[in-house]
Amino acid sequence: MTDALQAALFDMDGLLVDTEPLWLETETEVMERLGAPWTTDDQEALLGGSLEKTVAYLLGKAARPVPPETVAGWMIGGMLDRVRAGRVIVRPGARELVTEVAASGLPYALVTSSQRIFAEAVLEATGLPFEVTVCGDDVSETKPAPEPYLMGAKLVDADPERCVALEDSPNGAAAATAAGCRVIAVPSLIPIPPAPGRRVVSSLEEVDLASLREFAAAT
Repeated sequence: MTDALQAALFDMDGLLVDTEPLWLETETEVMERLGAPWTTDDQEALLGGSLEKTVAYLLGKAARPVPPETVAGWMIGGMLDRVRAGRVIVRPGARELVTEVAASGLPYALVTSSQRIFAEAVLEATGLPFEVTVCGDDVSETKPAPEPYLMGAKLVDADPERCVALEDSPNGAAAATAAGCRVIAVPSLIPIPPAPGRRVVSSLEEVDLASLREFAAAT
């Protein structure tokens, strides 16, 4: 059973840290500058996606469009300001699980659609220990494409089919499944239905290293 699990791969936003309210604030602020409203439905449409997709979506609704790089700068700047203000909250069970996995010696990595500058700011602010990270600007195709999880598995020298990915969004779960990983889903804003090779839980408090190993070994 122990050998069935070669690595754990963690999403970040919405799974380890409760940054979705901060994204909503920042998106709303940017859309005010672009002269258009923003709703939680708009936010949900972007859940688990990349900065590039977010910028394109924002500009698609803009009444006062500006260059994409300007919007990207507003988004990253707004989020970094909120991180540096100490507003990032670690979700229940996240710190305990990452700490247990790290102490065990099991390879693990962060696999996020967020830009590296933001991901590194979050890790610094929270103290979550990740030496291996895959960020949105490291890949040619972000979630729901499998490339981020394939890269994460490669960086920790693991077979994707013997990795468990932990995700909070349908886009992220789809990416991990497409890469061949088993998936533990902890839905944040959008429900994630059960599926083959997927377990849905309500909180990371329900997950520990033993359950990861058990899930990886299940047929």
